[in-house]
Amino acid sequence: MQPYVVHIIETGVANIRSLQATFSRLGCNWKMTSDPATVADAEFLVLPGVGTFSAAMESLVAKSLSDPIVERIANDKPTLAICLGLQLLCESSEESDGVQGLGILPNRIKRFSQQVQVPQLGWNRVVPRSPSMEAGDAYFANSFRLADEPLGWNYSKTDYDGEFYSAFWKSNVLACQFHPELSGDWGQRLIANWLEKKLC
Repeated sequence: MQPYVVHIIETGVANIRSLQATFSRLGCNWKMTSDPATVADAEFLVLPGVGTFSAAMESLVAKSLSDPIVERIANDKPTLAICLGLQLLCESSEESDGVQGLGILPNRIKRFSQQVQVPQLGWNRVVPRSPSMEAGDAYFANSFRLADEPLGWNYSKTDYDGEFYSAFWKSNVLACQFHPELSGDWGQRLIANWLEKKLC
């Protein structure tokens, strides 16, 4: 693999040490950034996320990063959104009423029901509906999920409190509700395939 330069958005609400370690294992040079111009123009960009929808959006807005993220995805620049990062690509979330997401998808993120343990913590099966992603077991840590189809995107599903959409991708953009950096060899292959532009 080429020594790609990967910029990771410094939102202030994510623990990204495992993510940094994964990119190092893949031979990439990673850098943290909160600079709008870098976010817009980076060769590869990662939007991580751990925490609440409102706190993450507040951080992105305060750092003037929302528009650059939206524009780069519209321009199909390589972008990887992880966990809360996937949720931020949606229009809104039940976690934070009145808070506007990035609106890449018009969907609203919904909470798991009271019939299951929340958050979902641990391993679960990811079943893609496209041959460009292999099925595998991934590590999840989420209380909210994408329950409605991401129209116009390829996607995978996972069963917890019923089926939900655990990833969606199109060309150079990949969003994962799970943590690929914590998902063993399968997760590392998924990140490598994103870097090598093998998803479609």
